[in-house]
Amino acid sequence: MIPTSFNATAGSGKNEPETIRVATFNVSMDASNYLSDSQLPKLEQSPLPEILQQNHQQIRGIAEILQRVRPDIVLLNEFDYLAPEVGVNVFQRNYLAVSQNGQKAIEYPYAYNAPVNTGVPSPFDLNRDGKTEGTGIDSWGFGWYPGQYGMVILSKYPLLTDQARTFQHFLWKDMPGRHIPYVMNEQKQATDEPWYSDEIMAQYPLSSKSHWDLPVKVGDKVIHLLAAHPVPPAFDGPENSNGMRNFDEIRLFADYLTPGSDHYLYDDNGTRGGLGENESFVILGDMNAEAGSGGVDGAIEQLLEHPRVNDVKPQSQGGKQHSPDKQGSQFHTAAWRKRVDYVLPSNDLVVKDAGVFWPVGDESGSELMQKRSASSDHRMVWLDIVK
Repeated sequence: MIPTSFNATAGSGKNEPETIRVATFNVSMDASNYLSDSQLPKLEQSPLPEILQQNHQQIRGIAEILQRVRPDIVLLNEFDYLAPEVGVNVFQRNYLAVSQNGQKAIEYPYAYNAPVNTGVPSPFDLNRDGKTEGTGIDSWGFGWYPGQYGMVILSKYPLLTDQARTFQHFLWKDMPGRHIPYVMNEQKQATDEPWYSDEIMAQYPLSSKSHWDLPVKVGDKVIHLLAAHPVPPAFDGPENSNGMRNFDEIRLFADYLTPGSDHYLYDDNGTRGGLGENESFVILGDMNAEAGSGGVDGAIEQLLEHPRVNDVKPQSQGGKQHSPDKQGSQFHTAAWRKRVDYVLPSNDLVVKDAGVFWPVGDESGSELMQKRSASSDHRMVWLDIVK
């Protein structure tokens, strides 16, 4: 039975019966958190390797939160895609393996990252501003350099990387019944001209970053970690191209879990189909979507209401106190007052506890919640699964 009130600050995650703590955390470790807006368009590669060498205060804050919550498995969104020796290995060695503000160091023997579409140049004028710039909005996923806003999974349990499936290159046009944005007239009514030409769509990937199915071995059980970070349903025009892409990125996982609806899917190795109906899974990530809010109606509901998914609705007192006049604020996962980060287990997994790390007032760790530069504008979401 799921408790009616969840612990907002988290403990060791080793309750009785023995549990495994799984979490997602948008760590905001991309260039926009370290450089000025004027510097970003000039970048050709990630500045994160250099920043990781600086004992950076914001990254120490991220590490402190990980040391406090102590997840056994965690997806980090907005951790640039880099070679491990200059990226995640340095983060582990220089930050997680070092006590932050008196917290116990933490180690993850297993890590996984893979390429993403953000910052990968396209040869097209994707936003129809008359300029073909390659980067920024004209990348296949918005970014100023390849790998910006990437993803990393850290685990204390073996990651079955040889069985990983990625969907970085699945083409949007190959999703049956996909959304099609159209050019709008002066009255903001759709014309019959698609926003993206057939030539563009022949190369346009659905995933703005990537979609991963990464199995993890926990004892004698395999759990599939389904990780993604769909595009925000914003920063476009009345054609709502990002809103439509966000919906369809979320739909990819909904169809992946639905036998009969998964026939069109192919991964980056060409293997077709979705996840077997008897497989266990946890969906992880910043989905940039809240139920009943923004984008295209029903986007995140595709997962929250999926018959294979158990939405335990992790919550915190911090979210409630941050937005006391907003209904449902106890479920918020971002400082900008929305629930957009999710840990959604399959129905067969027994959930012991869940929460959002958001300490308040004079609680220990509350100083990390004060501003983005102290840690992130997102909060870690976690749940404990009975092993």
